[in-house]
Amino acid sequence: MSHVRSTHGNQKRRRRQIRAQNELIRWCKRKGSPCQHDGSRAGKTMRRSTPYPCLPEDIWHHIHSLMPMRDAARAACLSRTFLQSWRSHPNLILNKNTIGLNASACGGNFSRKVDHIMRNHSGIGVKIFRLEYLGVVGFDASRYLDSWLQVVVKPGIEELTLVLCRTKREYNFPCSLLSDGIQNSIRYLRLDWCSLRPTAELGPLQSLTSLRLRSVSIRGEELQCLLSNSPALEQLRISCCTEIICLKIPCSLQKLSNLTVIGCDSLKVLENKAPNLSSFSVSGCSNLKILENKAPNLSSFFYRGFRAKLSLGETLQMKKLDMGRVNLVHYARAVLPSVMPNLETLNITSGPEAVNTPVLPTKFLYLKHLSISLISVSTFSPSYDYFSLVSFLDASPSLETFILDVQQERMEHESVFAKSWGLRQIPENHHDSLKTVKISGFNSAKSLVELTCYILKNVVSLESLTLDTIYGDRRCYLKTFPFCNPIGEGARMEAPRALSAIRRYIEKIVPTTVKLTVLEPCSRCHGKGLQRISC
Repeated sequence: MSHVRSTHGNQKRRRRQIRAQNELIRWCKRKGSPCQHDGSRAGKTMRRSTPYPCLPEDIWHHIHSLMPMRDAARAACLSRTFLQSWRSHPNLILNKNTIGLNASACGGNFSRKVDHIMRNHSGIGVKIFRLEYLGVVGFDASRYLDSWLQVVVKPGIEELTLVLCRTKREYNFPCSLLSDGIQNSIRYLRLDWCSLRPTAELGPLQSLTSLRLRSVSIRGEELQCLLSNSPALEQLRISCCTEIICLKIPCSLQKLSNLTVIGCDSLKVLENKAPNLSSFSVSGCSNLKILENKAPNLSSFFYRGFRAKLSLGETLQMKKLDMGRVNLVHYARAVLPSVMPNLETLNITSGPEAVNTPVLPTKFLYLKHLSISLISVSTFSPSYDYFSLVSFLDASPSLETFILDVQQERMEHESVFAKSWGLRQIPENHHDSLKTVKISGFNSAKSLVELTCYILKNVVSLESLTLDTIYGDRRCYLKTFPFCNPIGEGARMEAPRALSAIRRYIEKIVPTTVKLTVLEPCSRCHGKGLQRISC
């Protein structure tokens, strides 16, 4: 019984502490801006206003460390206890929002506020330091950063982020900061818009698990030096680093699982030897000639490019593939079922397809999500048969989602209105897994109408069919961007014919269990109305 009473008493005390914490935070938010009151007077006010002033000091310090940074700064101006803990606050996240600047603030105001914060911080106990200059105009970071980093980059720091702006004088990140004590604690390092020149003298960063470099001046051999000293690295993201020509990921990175390379225009050779890489993403590297992977268990590969010679090595474990190349649809159907039998997600973007999709006995037994984007600057070959894509559906018994995006400016295929005879029929093949189908860039091509009718007649599990008369994403409709992608005059002229084809051939065969959604060109971005037809 005494044990029960003791436990009940502990729970009551814990509830009182939580109430005290919540009331304290609300009280700090109600008070004026930081540094407007005298510290001693504020301390007395705090003692009178707080209902539980007898909590141990370490609990108050812990409460203070959990506050948002602006609230923590205000509380430090109102309490001697919090002022003391503020000087060793563990999380310094400095951007316009956290230091209370409006959107139009200039660099001088930003630097003065940050400098004031840094001068009043002891540098002791900092675990997370983020400095984000995004949107700050007229500020040269190199004048101040060295002194600020000297304050906070000390043994025990775990995360370091410098998001700078492009300036005439590039900031040179001092690798000497990564000294013995830092090497054992730093876990996350992100640098934007600066230069990084690691040398062979750089010791091992034993705890570094995530490295992100964006618009950083660093050469390939310098990056390889840094990677060789990061044995615990798990995630590597490199974007817009234009000095890298050749990048070889060493086999010593035993824990590396995620590699992303974006927009490195000078990169010509990319080779991965990290044995346990599972996710590999490459895009926007316009001059890439050779891309080679030697990891045996790669499960996700994303590639956008048309020039590189690809060598993916062992791909039996691949579950997600996202690629863009010329004539990739034909290649995907003919080759991938045998070399990637465990695919679950397949997203392919292809230039003008010259050959129809073949009908083959091989299967994608585990494929659940299929997305095909067909892109042409002007038009596809009029001989290309959209109806041949049925081969993918017949080869994928587990398929749940099918998305087709036809991006062309002019439709020159045989129109469904050109001849009087009926649509093609093939032997029925009932699909009982496919639930969602979307076709963007839907037009009046006879073979595309035939593909749609086949889906409606044979997919017994279908729940939703969306036919969009423009291609690409409806970004303003989805509220992801102010405007939709622009479309040419040819695509706008084709939209009414596509709508007529839907009304004549498709609406009447839609089962009652299927929701049909038809979208016209966007009324805001393309000058016509937006229509939905639900059945």
